[in-house]
Amino acid sequence: MASTTPGLTDSEAQKTSLPVLSAGVPAPTATGGPVPAPPHTCGHGSHGPKIDYELLLDCVHCGLCTASCPTYVETGNEADSPRGRIYLMRQVIDGVLPLDDSVKQHLDLCLNCRACETACPSGVQYGRLIEPFREHMAEIEPGRQTQTLNAIQRFLLFKVFPYRWANRLSLAPARLMQWTGADWLLRKTGADQLIPKSFRSMKDMLPDLKPHYGQLPEVLEPEGKPRARVALFLGCVADALYPETNLNTARVLQKNGCEVWIPRTQVCCGALHYHAAAEPEARAFAAKNCTAFGADQLPDFAKLDAVITNAAGCGAQLKDYAHMMHDTPQAEAAARLQSKVRDVSEFLMELGPVKPTHPVPIRATYHDACHLRHAQQIYKQPRQLLEMIPGLELVPLPESELCCGAAGSYNLTQPEMAERLGDRKTANITSTGARAVFIGNVGCLMQITRHLKKVDPTIWCAHPVDALWASYSGEMPAEIR
Repeated sequence: MASTTPGLTDSEAQKTSLPVLSAGVPAPTATGGPVPAPPHTCGHGSHGPKIDYELLLDCVHCGLCTASCPTYVETGNEADSPRGRIYLMRQVIDGVLPLDDSVKQHLDLCLNCRACETACPSGVQYGRLIEPFREHMAEIEPGRQTQTLNAIQRFLLFKVFPYRWANRLSLAPARLMQWTGADWLLRKTGADQLIPKSFRSMKDMLPDLKPHYGQLPEVLEPEGKPRARVALFLGCVADALYPETNLNTARVLQKNGCEVWIPRTQVCCGALHYHAAAEPEARAFAAKNCTAFGADQLPDFAKLDAVITNAAGCGAQLKDYAHMMHDTPQAEAAARLQSKVRDVSEFLMELGPVKPTHPVPIRATYHDACHLRHAQQIYKQPRQLLEMIPGLELVPLPESELCCGAAGSYNLTQPEMAERLGDRKTANITSTGARAVFIGNVGCLMQITRHLKKVDPTIWCAHPVDALWASYSGEMPAEIR
């Protein structure tokens, strides 16, 4: 039978084990008659999650998203593309296709990087489709999102990573090993091969751990004329692994005339749980943050100019609070908090940054973190900040918008694809001849640093605010001295 779906060939349809459909028309049965789609109640399909059916129909299967999809670029399989996955989800919801292991595998392989949303001319809200669908899969098969992880990995992911102090405590042995040279000795002698592969992989993801700043004052005064009052979101994993970036973010904000408030009771943004289809736990974190940042105290909250984050994943999650909390008692507070959230680069360019003066003489490139570029549509601002730094030569990065394979816990749950994408990203970085790569997200920093260690460990991997603070202060990092 000839394919009538735009861009979907017969061979691709057979490869995905899907019946070939024309736009909106069920495939014929063996007797030649069409398979009747089940009735839809209030715009929702009756064979799957409660997804607004109109969101599925927004996809016209033009295929412009495929070149931006990391998994499709790697596998060439139509079912591993955004339109292919939307096709799968719609077929399941319509009752035409069973939600079997093959379908689940293709949906699980999605990084939820949302590059397809940036590429899509029809404005398809892919994130609004894949996230509730994954939650539905988790409801009918609890724990499936992390079924490839062992018990200790699951404990770390949900009981340690979302908590700043637990993170710092759990990293104490790793810091000790790095500072004493024991880590180097293990690698040099090959003794690290005795460590189980899953744990060795997690250890290899760790960057060179710098001393933690401890605890910042709750309020940091602005330098010079006060220009704004902001709250700083510290995150959880980012604060433990890259404490210097949180410290430098606070310093850069002060340098730009901001009074910086750091709420003591703030918690994880909830992204780790939300993307693992554990929505109740994610909402609990969101509710606590609404209270911590005073979003339920309107007069005081109105005096706050912005809530600043320096991690793309956290920022995207915070900017999605209104959607995530829409049917809860904290819905209004969540919407108010969301309205104030700004990435640090976004906020500084809105404010008008103080010009940095100390040269940072290095050839550098910039990688677009998916949840900054695609989820938040922040593209120019980090580059504009970096281009202000004297002596810094910023060169384009091929496939900058393509995911590096980190994607939250993806490099733990889908290690093979994460490895392929990490190697691809590293090859693109080294092709530029850059001696530094700047990245606006903790997960990307970990993933890219890990892969660069294999080919060129001398390349400096850092957040743009780290370079900006070096230019403000003259305190050059060891990597470029």
